[in-house]
Amino acid sequence: MQNTVHFILQGKGGIGKTLVSTLLAQWIGGKDGTPLRCYDTDQENATFSRYKAMNVKHVPVMTDARNIDPKRFDALMIDILEEDGNCVVDNGANTFSPLMGYLLENDCFSLLQESGRKVYIHTIVGGGDTLHDTATGFVATAQATTVPLVLWQNEHFGLLQSASGKQFVESQSYSDNRARVKGSITLSQRNPDTFGADVKKMNTARLTMQEVLQNDKFNIMEKQRIKVVYRDIFEQLDKVQW
Repeated sequence: MQNTVHFILQGKGGIGKTLVSTLLAQWIGGKDGTPLRCYDTDQENATFSRYKAMNVKHVPVMTDARNIDPKRFDALMIDILEEDGNCVVDNGANTFSPLMGYLLENDCFSLLQESGRKVYIHTIVGGGDTLHDTATGFVATAQATTVPLVLWQNEHFGLLQSASGKQFVESQSYSDNRARVKGSITLSQRNPDTFGADVKKMNTARLTMQEVLQNDKFNIMEKQRIKVVYRDIFEQLDKVQW
């Protein structure tokens, strides 16, 4: 994988965008040694930039008056275009609309593609009470662009099914945009007392999987469960039609 740009875009907050960013960055970073650059455009909860091992660059797009200046996204685009390599861009709910508006208004997706970059939008659909809002966000993102999509199904909020039992991937919303989806990754709900607690411990410490495996604050079974989670995600990422 070379010269790819991955935007994690979903308007709903707290749905797992930073988790997806960290998983994706670690998968890309472990592929073939190709340079990886990570960016965090979230102005309120810049969690991605706190993962020191990934050298995430925070993009300050908020003014002193706490307004978002769309032109400050220029720095992000210039940085992406200046060097070859792969890029992962995390985005917060507070910057979703401004960033999407900027990307569309300035025809940034075409610019990136014309510059030899393969662009992907990663969009997250959550289960349970989050399904309706995130499914609506999936449709809106798909209709706004022609960029290939990667769907992340997050089961941590509940099953991704309607009241009638229909799975999201069986819905009309998904069917209408299925041709654009290059792959789907499921963030499976696991035992919260073991897997859930271990992943939370890792994320709270802002550590990568490799850092956890070398950290004596995690016991052998905690490390094993984290390896199981990452192996599952990485195997799914391997199957995406990049």
